[in-house]
Amino acid sequence: MGRVVVLGSLNVDLVAHVERHPRPGETVLADAAVERFAGGKGGNQAVAAAAAGAEVVMVGAVGDDDGGAAYRARLERLGVDVSAVAVAPAATGQAWIVVDDEGENSIVVVAGANGHVTADLPPLGEGDVLLVQLEVPVSVVARAARAAHSRGARVVVNAAPYAALPHDVAQLADPVVVNEHEAMQLADSDVVAGSLLVTFGAAGCSWDGERFEAAPVAAEDVVDTTGAGDAFCGALAAALAGGADRAEAVRRAAAAGAAAVRHHGAQPDPAL
Repeated sequence: MGRVVVLGSLNVDLVAHVERHPRPGETVLADAAVERFAGGKGGNQAVAAAAAGAEVVMVGAVGDDDGGAAYRARLERLGVDVSAVAVAPAATGQAWIVVDDEGENSIVVVAGANGHVTADLPPLGEGDVLLVQLEVPVSVVARAARAAHSRGARVVVNAAPYAALPHDVAQLADPVVVNEHEAMQLADSDVVAGSLLVTFGAAGCSWDGERFEAAPVAAEDVVDTTGAGDAFCGALAAALAGGADRAEAVRRAAAAGAAAVRHHGAQPDPAL
């Protein structure tokens, strides 16, 4: 079984709950309390991969503040190797998340220490999986992806939030993972993925044109959709590192995504 190396963002999520999202120019009142959770797509996916049974190494950066120290300690408690998580002279990244009564969310991310992430990876080889997202600079993601691929590792790129990938990185990734909105942005670009996995929420996903069903979730069980995509990607990478074929990897990923919408926050028991 190979390792999963996750290069990506580590954020402190500040979450407010509202009855409905405001329209442009409108103010709505949130619940009195703001909750503080562990988040960032990199951290979310690393925790999901570890929960799925993989040996996980996190490559990222936190700030030299209380939030950063708490986050590193949390990852260690959850079995994630944090030896490649740098402590940068900056504030730990933050995400401001607003969740409505239907469980839908909107997110604003402040990069902070995530801008200090480098492409320095631990040793990688065949059977290992590098999992990256785009909340850290694309130039760093590209260098890391090329280095991992040259060492024989599999590269999984979650192109979220969407940004244009270098052509060679899109070609070497297996797969590029996007949701349906990001897939439209990719289609409008001149970048062609060598292997493309598109997620459609409750409608399942498509991997290079082959359709797979989603794990069923009753509407009344949906609490918060914030971390569903990250749980999907983390579990997918763990399954691939364990030697699963596409169908089995997607099945495990879909189950993880379905479980993620049943709890608040992007990670299970995520309070910092």
